[in-house]
Amino acid sequence: MFPLPAGAKRAAPGWPRQITTDPADVAGWPDGVNIGVACRASNVVGLDLDRKDDVDGVDTLRALCAAARWPWPDTLTVATAHDGLHPYFRAPTGVVVPSSIGRWPGIDVRAPGHRLGGYLVGPGSVVDGRPYTISRDLPIAPLPHWLAARLTGSHHITAVVTP
Repeated sequence: MFPLPAGAKRAAPGWPRQITTDPADVAGWPDGVNIGVACRASNVVGLDLDRKDDVDGVDTLRALCAAARWPWPDTLTVATAHDGLHPYFRAPTGVVVPSSIGRWPGIDVRAPGHRLGGYLVGPGSVVDGRPYTISRDLPIAPLPHWLAARLTGSHHITAVVTP
């Protein structure tokens, strides 16, 4: 993880150099900073499900799950400051999942990618006076194979192996 400016979702320049997993580093952060979850360093894929402008990313994911005949994912999920959701998934081993914006209506993908990778605003952060909170306190599930295939354009992913 890394610090985001207080009240902000956008990372400050140089954020990749601030990534840490050391609790002592985190304890030294200034009070009130937000938390960024670095997808590459954390080996996670996060879906940013927005609900705004008559587009509902939660409904879009429901439709994608139904089309794949897959249940709603049982995984760690964060409720965002503006009524959206961030379900987290463990990235598949040996598969590069890219970040993307607007891949499906209301869904952005934050993933390890090819270089720096994307990031998510983490729980405990506050934007516009509203908190990001854990809404489903579950272990991070592996990225479903059907979703990995859709995100990478590869239909050869039949199983997802996690470290």
